[in-house]
Amino acid sequence: MSYLFAAAGTGGHVYPALAVAQALMARGVDRDDIWFIGGHRLESTVYPREGFAFVPLELQSLQRRITMQNLTLPSTVWRASQTARRELQARGARVVLAMGSYVTVPVGWAAHRLGVPLLLHEQNAAPGLANRFMSRWADGIFTSFPGTGLAGATVVGTPVRRDLVELRRADLRAKALQRYGLAPGAAVVGVVGGSLGAGVLNQAVAAMANSWSGPPLQILHLVGARNVGTIDTSGSRVPWTVVGYEDEMRWFYAAADLVVSRAGGLAVAELAATKTPAVLVPGTFGGGHQRANAVRAAEDGYAVLLEETELDHLADVVARLVDDPLLRLGMSEAAPSVGSAADDIAEAMLRSHG
Repeated sequence: MSYLFAAAGTGGHVYPALAVAQALMARGVDRDDIWFIGGHRLESTVYPREGFAFVPLELQSLQRRITMQNLTLPSTVWRASQTARRELQARGARVVLAMGSYVTVPVGWAAHRLGVPLLLHEQNAAPGLANRFMSRWADGIFTSFPGTGLAGATVVGTPVRRDLVELRRADLRAKALQRYGLAPGAAVVGVVGGSLGAGVLNQAVAAMANSWSGPPLQILHLVGARNVGTIDTSGSRVPWTVVGYEDEMRWFYAAADLVVSRAGGLAVAELAATKTPAVLVPGTFGGGHQRANAVRAAEDGYAVLLEETELDHLADVVARLVDDPLLRLGMSEAAPSVGSAADDIAEAMLRSHG
């Protein structure tokens, strides 16, 4: 008998699922009874690296425009659902937790047809297509924010890995600075565009670094593995460390005094969990769900919302925050408590099969 996670695509889906898996193990579930299903993106390396069984599906994600790829989607989803059904049966799945993204529909549908309890988690303030579609067959729905419009949902927050929930920045700071070759003293501005990076954010940071005239700072920039070769730091007026991808994010948050970030559900939750003040630049894709996340964080007081159309003001916003430690402290203290979501969902998974 096993516990199945359908979580794929980006870190915003993958890492919350890992947090719930960790919570299951803390409750006595054996690692061998937990397995993941997904495609060939980030999930195909992260789950095996963490020691979990992983089953790949041949499945493309839905394009938000008319394309030839979308014309073949129904048959692709059907084949993936058949594969998922065979795997659920073979592994004796007790319950399925789907985190949204392109694997939710075929795996969720397979679970429904087999009578296996299906739970959903939505990380964003505005729910994605997959979770909206599958919510009518779900046995339980969990969300990170209130008011998502998913009927019967329970608000639990976003599952965040335990090492971030329990982060003690002061204990890790010196080693974190050493890890990235940063100097003590000057403020560190961390920049992250998500697990795949964000080209528009990378460009804005380059413009800021090359024209900086504000208080002393240094930049720690997670650019996404595919963007490492596109970043030119030669004209920077400040120390600028470029990293492709960081799979141990506790070091990034321990080093950063301020973070400039996209506003995916996981990023917003990790910033809150680590009490890190932020400038959030929501992407315009995905029906605007990132903007809804950023608005919530700004209303809570631990983030500043900066639209993509306002990125030419990034240096001014960063300078104001770097130059005012008391303002950053107030933002840190305003961050809401985060930490029980993984536990709440793990308990629901254990209850769902009696």
